[in-house]
Amino acid sequence: MKVDLKQVEEAAKELYIRALKVLPPDIKEGFKRLDATETHATGKAILGTMIRNIAVAEENNNLLCQDTGIPIYNVWIGRNVEVDGAALKEAIRSGCARSTREYSFRSSIVHPTTRVNEQTSCGRNVPVIHFDFTDRADTLEIEMIPKGSGSENNTWLKMAVPAEGVDAIKTFVVDCVLDAGGKTCPPTIVGVGVGGSADLCVRLAKVAATRPLGSRCEDAEGVKLEETLSRAVNQLGVGPQGLGGDSTAFAVHVELAATHITMNPVAVNMQCHSARRARATVTPQGVTYGF
Repeated sequence: MKVDLKQVEEAAKELYIRALKVLPPDIKEGFKRLDATETHATGKAILGTMIRNIAVAEENNNLLCQDTGIPIYNVWIGRNVEVDGAALKEAIRSGCARSTREYSFRSSIVHPTTRVNEQTSCGRNVPVIHFDFTDRADTLEIEMIPKGSGSENNTWLKMAVPAEGVDAIKTFVVDCVLDAGGKTCPPTIVGVGVGGSADLCVRLAKVAATRPLGSRCEDAEGVKLEETLSRAVNQLGVGPQGLGGDSTAFAVHVELAATHITMNPVAVNMQCHSARRARATVTPQGVTYGF
């Protein structure tokens, strides 16, 4: 399959808009589960307000949150896909810029030192674009994640001592959730990366934080960590918006990688309650959208 770059550009534009306006079904279900089990009066009231905000935004075709985030595109290229990689990257960037200009939402992207905003949601090395490969033939998949600063500012990396074992991982994650408090607009998805190099570990934490609710780590030890930490985090009492309650996190997600014998890196990256994402699948039959 030869990729139509105009089709990709349109998809990149449309995905940004969809992600900002429509919350994925798994997150809506996550809200329902938390609302059904929340025992704290304030927490219950705040969850109700959040759920109403989601409904009002979608009813009025408005943004779920004023923070349009830093645009991240994850791209998976199938076995039989023929594409110019550099041109593919430029098509995604162009679609990202068009979404901001044509729909007139706030650009959150500025130069890191001058703080100049080009009003395109683009800049040097932004949008962030990650490429990977899939064994699905004749398929190009594009996922768009607008990652808000409230969640992204709550990112940590610790190069733990291997002798401290799994307990060091658990303690670090709990400490990070307490440190974040209400700054990530909980309930959150807590993404945890374990292993790899320092940069890979942080990347794994981001992948974990942006996974759909209900998904599980592919490693059995990672699943154990997810279950233990999810229980622990929701016993901290941080609650919705950090104002108290049982609903501190939808879940804790973990991603693992092999690492060096003298290292035990662990990273945490959080996703706020407005866990926005959208996905396009490009095949010879056209483009389909989902989450």
